[in-house]
Amino acid sequence: MVEKAVNTLPFMKMHGLGNDFVVFDERESGPMVTHALVIAMADRHCGVGYDQLVAVRNHPTEDIELIFWNADGSIAGACGNATRCIAGWELARTGNVVLSIRTERGVLEATDVGHGDIEVNMGQPMTLWNEVPLTHEMDTLELPIEGKPTATGMGNPHCTFFVDDVEAIDLGSFGPTIEHHPLFPQRTNVQIAQITGPNQIRMRVWERGVGITLASGSSSCAVAVAAARKGLVNGPTTLHLDGGEIRINITKNGVLMTGSWAHVFDGQWRGIR
Repeated sequence: MVEKAVNTLPFMKMHGLGNDFVVFDERESGPMVTHALVIAMADRHCGVGYDQLVAVRNHPTEDIELIFWNADGSIAGACGNATRCIAGWELARTGNVVLSIRTERGVLEATDVGHGDIEVNMGQPMTLWNEVPLTHEMDTLELPIEGKPTATGMGNPHCTFFVDDVEAIDLGSFGPTIEHHPLFPQRTNVQIAQITGPNQIRMRVWERGVGITLASGSSSCAVAVAAARKGLVNGPTTLHLDGGEIRINITKNGVLMTGSWAHVFDGQWRGIR
């Protein structure tokens, strides 16, 4: 019996430290991603499963453009790990060492620094209340929330709590409460962080629209920025996440994020579009 031909959509599965993504390269095909597709593929039992879905598109002035969706179907303005993974794949494919990437966050530059690592300049951190954004004017260093967390914008909003023991926090209950806190009109990513040594931070992440993730690049940047503002670190910092390590260096030219990337497999989607 000959199977009837079915139109399929090609995609890639990638991950950065266990923070996983479905990627569609739309540069030749044109737009493929719909809201229905985003929701259907996000299901880890009946779909593929991912933390974010990404479309790679042409751009008139930059090498590529990236559009991000969270697993709940909402748009994400930034995704550091996905940016690093796609940059690694594109640089390996082209043989180049530098890539300019247009995102909602702005133009980001990625560089192959060798040893399988990619460095992405994630831009300047945003620390004013209306940049994060918050609902009204306040000091973002210590928010009027129990635990006095720090708010940071990295193209998406972040709320960082410094605690004595990150393992003692029930992130599954704590995360959604803070994600939907009324101070954050666009919801927020939530990090709990613990200083474990000189320029060493252990952190765990709750991502808005996703839930608990093994890693988050933009969250790692936000935690390093918050720690530096509080005087808890001084210089390049290594962050230890559930999925592995990432290195953050805050410079006058932007926040540099460096880590590994993985292209796991290529697939063909036959389901809902």
